[in-house]
Amino acid sequence: MQEYNSQNRLLLATALSFLFFIAYSYFYLEPKALEAQKAQELANKQNKTQTANNQQIVISKQAPQINQKANNVNTNLPSALASAGDFITKIQTKKHTFYIDNLGRISQVVLKDKVQVDSDGKHIKVLNPNKTRPLEIRFSNAIVNAKAFKTNYQTSATNVDATSMQQTITLLQDLGDVKVTKTLTFYPNGHYSVDIQVSDDEVFYVTNGYRADVIADMYADHGALLYNGQNTREVITDGSVDGVKTYNNINIVSAFDRYYASVLYSFDNPLSVTILKEKNTDDPLSFIYAKKQISLQGYIGAKDYKTLQSLNPKLTNIIEYGFFTFLAQPMFLLLQLIYSFVGNWGWTIVFTTVLIKFILFPLAYKGMMSMNRLKELTPKIKDLQEKHKDDKQKASMAMMELYKKENVNPMGGCLPILLQIPVFFAIYRVLTNAIELKGSEWILWIDDLAAMDPYFVLPILMGVSMYVQQKIQPNQIQDEMQKKIFQYLPVIFTVFFLWFPAGLTLYWLINNLFTIAQQYYINTIFEKAKLAREAQKTKQKAKTK
Repeated sequence: MQEYNSQNRLLLATALSFLFFIAYSYFYLEPKALEAQKAQELANKQNKTQTANNQQIVISKQAPQINQKANNVNTNLPSALASAGDFITKIQTKKHTFYIDNLGRISQVVLKDKVQVDSDGKHIKVLNPNKTRPLEIRFSNAIVNAKAFKTNYQTSATNVDATSMQQTITLLQDLGDVKVTKTLTFYPNGHYSVDIQVSDDEVFYVTNGYRADVIADMYADHGALLYNGQNTREVITDGSVDGVKTYNNINIVSAFDRYYASVLYSFDNPLSVTILKEKNTDDPLSFIYAKKQISLQGYIGAKDYKTLQSLNPKLTNIIEYGFFTFLAQPMFLLLQLIYSFVGNWGWTIVFTTVLIKFILFPLAYKGMMSMNRLKELTPKIKDLQEKHKDDKQKASMAMMELYKKENVNPMGGCLPILLQIPVFFAIYRVLTNAIELKGSEWILWIDDLAAMDPYFVLPILMGVSMYVQQKIQPNQIQDEMQKKIFQYLPVIFTVFFLWFPAGLTLYWLINNLFTIAQQYYINTIFEKAKLAREAQKTKQKAKTK
């Protein structure tokens, strides 16, 4: 009886785990993200009203070791945010517009691709202009640093067209004894290279800025990511920064949200990176250590797999799927492969879901057949429970004997389900993180698989399919409370899925439909096997008489 009840509890726990995962995201993570965003906006407004002298943050720590030499860093970080419209150079590439401000930083990046638009139809601006910007330099020497934030750069060009061929600009900053030269080369595909030279042996830090500030929601992690080129990643999410920490031998530094990232990288010379947080924010901020000179590659824009792969295959590692990344990455590659033949992301989701269901069918078959056998034994199990209602140990032994006699594994229906859960969650993370779905049409009214179904058709169909799936599945649950919980799950899931991305809802719908088809098929096979067993028993009894 204990094994029988434990299976019921495990089935219920499996269903409720999905429900909890979705409910936790909807009711906790989303409000938390919105609350943090509002707090950050308020802090930014407060920052603007203060003077630079009142906004200094002083950090003293041991610098990363470069060339076996340690340097003491005393970095003054005054606030010096130019207004959103201030820029000294504008660079056009095929799909990006870059703006360089008077302190030699990338103040904004506007995406020109037709699908990269916000809810108002305006082209997406990746950076928050009120936060620390990419390519900002901070000196270890407090005096030089303070002067650097008061001295404008001079530019070699104010308007640059890099739509058809690479273009180079030079930015100069004269700090008296110290001269800073930034040589920036922009390429048509949107990435850039930067060479920074300081005339004196001053220690300085260069940042890739705060994370992209376009979509920071419940569906994905956002913060900073470090990659060391050996398939080892360190993800520092918003709110998790504790003090100041240094990482050595880093090749990629990324500040990211769900779909976009600001990246600096170097595969020739590993980097030493310091992660910290500034006042009025919990977001991690990355700084790359340098002395006299440093050369870096950069990218700011969508975390599109093909784009990143074209720049360097290792850059695809900035696409992060959370705990299930090890499964989600090959899952995305499978989606990409199928998409290369299908040419439509909606049908790609459909065919991929069906393919995965075929692959997992042996597990599903074992689980469903086992559940049918347990349902068949329900009358006998009830008799044993009633017969030994005063002695649980005898009831448990009697049930084990029954399972052995009938050749049934009481956990056979749960284990296959549990083994499939990581695959389902991996697909979930892929479909919620893949920017390739943004602006992708499927059929009829579904014109953006990354957005919710505007008419709620897919969520309602998903709920109906879940209800039908429950009706045809064998159910051995005896507890009335558990039965009621299962009965209301389709309704609860439907409510949650009303606001989920259409691509994710499509996956869940197709998964349910195919599960229903599998269940009908297995139920048919089981009934034939059941009739065969009954005929065999009848024949055996007749022979015995």
